[in-house]
Amino acid sequence: MVKTKRIAGFLGLPYIFWAAAFIVIPLIMVVWYGLTDENGGFTFANVAAIANPAHSKALFMALLLSFIATIVCLLLAYPLCMFLVEAQKTSNSFLTMLLIVPMWMNFLLRTYAWQSILEKTGIINTFLTSIGLQPLRLINTNGAIILGMVYNFLPFMILPIYNALDDIDKNVINAARDLGASSRQTLTKVIFPLSLPGVISGITMVFIPALTTFVVSSLLGGGKILLIGNVIEQEFMVAYDWNLGSGLSLVLLIFIVINVIVSVLTERSEEDYAS
Repeated sequence: MVKTKRIAGFLGLPYIFWAAAFIVIPLIMVVWYGLTDENGGFTFANVAAIANPAHSKALFMALLLSFIATIVCLLLAYPLCMFLVEAQKTSNSFLTMLLIVPMWMNFLLRTYAWQSILEKTGIINTFLTSIGLQPLRLINTNGAIILGMVYNFLPFMILPIYNALDDIDKNVINAARDLGASSRQTLTKVIFPLSLPGVISGITMVFIPALTTFVVSSLLGGGKILLIGNVIEQEFMVAYDWNLGSGLSLVLLIFIVINVIVSVLTERSEEDYAS
């Protein structure tokens, strides 16, 4: 038993090293730079810079667009997951694979593909022009950014909801129907509450990367719509102001922590309710 624990501890050393090198140390560096000035003195000025109108506008736009993208992902994913669960086992795996395969392609390449589709001379506007219609302004809009977020992050909403729905005991659903519950009542009173942990997990997995993204808004927004991720990237890569970039990152980290805490508390309350 002791030998097994030693082996397990030894096998865990690579993960501990990886976590320390790529999670703990970078996070400590962000906190250090965010709470110090150029001379190394302690200051809250970098964090307070979020009150700057340009920064607060970028944060508001990031929160708004990520919220909309998360809601759209939820509305698309939930009925699709219900269909996958109800599908025959033979087609179930195939359909699930079709949803996962796009995730194997590079994130940047997928976003570039949408850029070529939505641009003025892209596939959609070329088709509209060929049938005598005026081209639409699709690229460099809020809608294009939301579309990119939904396309890239939708699988992260599908997988946890699908697992939650698939784990529901079918006898519970059959019992609800035998007791006279309608399809709507079965969905709202039985299926959805039991799948809520998967929904919350999916919301967290979509909202956080959507809130922090800068690639989607850079490519599909054309640099005309700045989100807080774009502002932070510019502070690091263009202005080389690591202190201000880290300070704004700490503000973003606060929203991420709040999202995770709300998700954990909601899941616990649901587990207590179920028990």
